Amino acid sequence: MPKNLLFLAWPQVTEGLLTVVAQVADMFWAGRLGYQAVAGLGVGQIYILMTLTARAGMDAAMRAMIARAIGARQISHANHVLLQALALTALFSLFIAVTGIALSEQMLRVLGLGDEVVRQANAYMQIMFIAIGGFFFQSMSAGALQAAGDSLTPLKAETVARIIHFVLSPLLVLGLFGMPELGLAGISLAMLAGRSVGISMNFFALFRGHTRLRLDIREFRPDVPLMGRMLKIGLPASVTGAQRGISQLVLVAMVAPFGDGAVAAFAVARRVETMANQTSVGIGKAAGALAAQNLGAGNADRAMPTVKCAIAYMAIVGGILCTFFFLFPGKVAAFFHSDAQFIDAATTWILIVALGFLPLSVGYVLDHVFNTVGKPTIPMLVTVATLWGIEIPLSYVLSHHTPLAQYGLPWALVIGSTIRLVILAAYLRNGKWRRVGATV
Repeated sequence: MPKNLLFLAWPQVTEGLLTVVAQVADMFWAGRLGYQAVAGLGVGQIYILMTLTARAGMDAAMRAMIARAIGARQISHANHVLLQALALTALFSLFIAVTGIALSEQMLRVLGLGDEVVRQANAYMQIMFIAIGGFFFQSMSAGALQAAGDSLTPLKAETVARIIHFVLSPLLVLGLFGMPELGLAGISLAMLAGRSVGISMNFFALFRGHTRLRLDIREFRPDVPLMGRMLKIGLPASVTGAQRGISQLVLVAMVAPFGDGAVAAFAVARRVETMANQTSVGIGKAAGALAAQNLGAGNADRAMPTVKCAIAYMAIVGGILCTFFFLFPGKVAAFFHSDAQFIDAATTWILIVALGFLPLSVGYVLDHVFNTVGKPTIPMLVTVATLWGIEIPLSYVLSHHTPLAQYGLPWALVIGSTIRLVILAAYLRNGKWRRVGATV
């Protein structure tokens, strides 16, 4: 079982780490434009992340349905589920693109950001909302392949997409080798180019039938009841993801009065935190897929050991990351920008955030396990309760009514993630999430 988990998890973990490296690289190039650009990119990424996580529930529902169908050897139903997910993704992509382009500047100004931060972030977001469909289709196709047991193809697609992104970003941001100097908009265009290739690779594998899935558009017949069930199953996970994005925007509004430097420090700390998040997402999805396949095949006793292995792996990774950032916070901050005031603020943010790596990362593993086996309601309720009942109020109190000032926010996040993990661990132990059967 540990070998099976590692085999399925390592490509997804690597894929997540590529995402982290890309975000860090983007933040580095933004730093060459000034810390206002760092702040603008950080806020823009939060908005884009919110849209991605808002539809992540649909991917989770699709993975749960496909994994259980494959575990029960109902391959035709698994393909049918994939086609319905494809149609829903197309509709959602169009809606987000139109809405995001029309409202991007207002979305930034409502947070109370400085004019220069708004200007740079808006240029980034306008193009990103055009490219958002690429994220959705690549995520959906990768999730389907992973649920069917193929983690290598999505990894290859993500690797190629990120290489294109890495190469083009500095050229377009800084205007190197005769390229136009586009600032943060260059990051968006580089990402769009990479995603286009990544999508093509995933869909090539699905159309060719490299796994037990085989995509055939000619077989598509709208199945409104199935689409509705997919949205219903995925709604709690979408709410969970959206709540995390909305809460980060509320935190930005709390940080903004402390100045653009504080917003930039917040953005860097969140990118550092993403290293723990993305690693845990890959392990959690892999453990959830294996658990769902076992539940679909009627082997409930094999589900819990899979999750325990995932927790053990994530505890090791989280401990290593925590140690690294606790030892070298100043060097990490200076990597992004050399301004002394920014480095001082970012160093403190990173130190505090690093203390929460372990509870945060293990909590994310459990989130994705429950979502992938088709039990997303508890993670949703726990996330909403801890975000809005603990983290946000505590952030405001500590940052505005104690000497901690801006540093009260990361302390509140560490406390909230620890409480969230305790509650999710209690739900894991009661075993009610282990319902067997081919359907969710």
